[in-house]
Amino acid sequence: LAGVAMARIDEAEIEPAARRVRLGQLQLDGPRALLARRADGRLNIAPLLPTADAPAAAGPAWQLRLARLAVERGALRWRDAAVPDGVAPVALAVEPLRLQLGALAWPSTAPVQTQLEARIAALGESGQPLASTGGSLQWSGRVALAPLQASGRLQGRGVPLHLLNAYLDPAWGLQLQRADLGLAADVQASQQAGGGWQVSASGDVRVGPLALLQTRVLDGRRVVGEDLLSWQALQLDGLKLALAPDAPPRLAVRDAVLDDAYARLIVSEQGRFNLRDLRPTPAGALTPPTVAEAAASAVAQAASAAASAAVAAVSPPPEIAVERISVNRGMVDFNDRFVRPNYSARLTELQGSLGAFSTTAPQMAPLTLRGKVAGTGLLEIDGQLRPGSPLALDIAANATDIELVPLSPYAAKYVGYAIERGKLSTKLRYTVEPGGQLVASNQIILNQLTFGERVESPDATTLPVRFAVALLKDGNGVIDVNLPVSGSINAPHFSVGGLVWKLILNLIGKAITAPFALFSGSDATQEAEITFAPGSGELAAADKLDRIAKLLADKPGVLLTLTGWADPVAERQVLREQRLAQALAAVGAVSPEAALKRLYDGSKLPNKPRNALGLAKDLPPEQMRGLLLASYAVEDEVLVQLAIARAVAVRDALLARGAPNARLFVAAPKLCDDACASGWRPHVELSLSAQ
Repeated sequence: LAGVAMARIDEAEIEPAARRVRLGQLQLDGPRALLARRADGRLNIAPLLPTADAPAAAGPAWQLRLARLAVERGALRWRDAAVPDGVAPVALAVEPLRLQLGALAWPSTAPVQTQLEARIAALGESGQPLASTGGSLQWSGRVALAPLQASGRLQGRGVPLHLLNAYLDPAWGLQLQRADLGLAADVQASQQAGGGWQVSASGDVRVGPLALLQTRVLDGRRVVGEDLLSWQALQLDGLKLALAPDAPPRLAVRDAVLDDAYARLIVSEQGRFNLRDLRPTPAGALTPPTVAEAAASAVAQAASAAASAAVAAVSPPPEIAVERISVNRGMVDFNDRFVRPNYSARLTELQGSLGAFSTTAPQMAPLTLRGKVAGTGLLEIDGQLRPGSPLALDIAANATDIELVPLSPYAAKYVGYAIERGKLSTKLRYTVEPGGQLVASNQIILNQLTFGERVESPDATTLPVRFAVALLKDGNGVIDVNLPVSGSINAPHFSVGGLVWKLILNLIGKAITAPFALFSGSDATQEAEITFAPGSGELAAADKLDRIAKLLADKPGVLLTLTGWADPVAERQVLREQRLAQALAAVGAVSPEAALKRLYDGSKLPNKPRNALGLAKDLPPEQMRGLLLASYAVEDEVLVQLAIARAVAVRDALLARGAPNARLFVAAPKLCDDACASGWRPHVELSLSAQ
């Protein structure tokens, strides 16, 4: 349990009756102590401790006076096996330890001048400290024992906080693989009457290198998984910390610098986002995030880590004020295992800053961040951000020239086609009010998107996506759409990614069902046909043809088919009227009535009404007109030719307006088999398709 190489005291006076001990200078060389806790929680020194039912000692309490204490080459070792299953026990050594105390009295509230130097390291299997794992700690100041008080200067270099990894709450699923602490701070601490502590500290703190792992659940067991968060250094300069009972912790930092930070974002095979598993959550499928969401989440995580790494999660929430946060050479890995094959993307060379902010003030801090996406795409984020709760932000994020081929797993799963080539650029603008209301615009630019082979996927949309892409492309092969999103981020099932995907599907659906209305904003039915007067093959008002010709010129992957229609019932009578009018004009009579009679008299109609002598009767004009009209035969072929003439007229008009002839097609004419629907008009039907 304990031992000492040598103990020396130059003076001692003991008064047993008065229970007083007065000592001169006490020197201890090589004192050592081993404290251990078994898996059942019992300490190895438990037999030496008084029990609760031990009788109280009679008489006055002992008093101690010590002129000076000097400890050299001290050693304190601690082993703790009472840790969660699957977690390595705590084993650390505080040695060598050097301690010097000034004049000490017990009991007394007078502070004692104290000097402490110690090295903290992991305790190896052999029972000896591992020198390569250690860090140093120094204290110079005054300490009082009753009540506990301390004031002085605390310095540390490379203090291995990861040796206390086993004390992390296992519900968070985290393992602290490495965390070195360095600090130089003036500290004042005192224990209050209620047992709480009042602490104030000011100085500089450095945390790093740091490596944090996230455990995963496989076959019902927690195992150590991938790297979650790491950095080379988090430097907090001008730090001021204040703790007091029944008051929120207060942390102020003049300058926070995060160097070589790394974060891993994972969507698991079950569709769960790893950042949502950092606290106990109910089981259930979660919507996989989009790349834009993952990037935004990574930025928020980095800012949060830099602002609150030195503050424990306590209630009430801490009050944090930072004048400036800088991020240098950051990196974020995104890996989606929910799709097959898996998708991976990396944000690199992240460089940026967040200006002054306070969690107790409404003002937002200016934010700027630059980096690369997948090695070639450029990322730019600018705006304002207020971290904490409630979150408030107003940021614009631009990402340009991101290669689309790596996104092929998503296209295969949700669209049903692999991606052959193309690049993606996005321009996002997100505004979140303190109440949680989100207003966002998502401008998506796809350059030369080209689909490859068909991929069978049960999750793929049944919409003809290739046609929609061809329709949305402009003359340069670029698709440029803006998808606005709004809602409350506090809603339980609110998902920006889910809404954006829904808007994309709606856009594709509109492009397919109402392609002309998509670009003109007019009624879909009216825009998809060119109407004609009954019996006529001549264009009347054709202003919409200008828009259609421009559409064809701007959409090189789109074909236009023209189908002429005619009505055998309604238009047959109109054609008879036209033939009658032509015949009347050829007669050349002085009046319409005279022309009608002359034409009737000259016509050899088999069904002319006759008198008893067999001569043609004189008939009223309307009766003569009816007999003449009935005599004109209009075959279906005439109507077919009329429908063709209409399609040709539209084609010629489009060609005159610059439409490419190679992508214009006249289809077989159509006749109404039965009576045409109510409101039907003679027309040419326009239909678009992809090459």
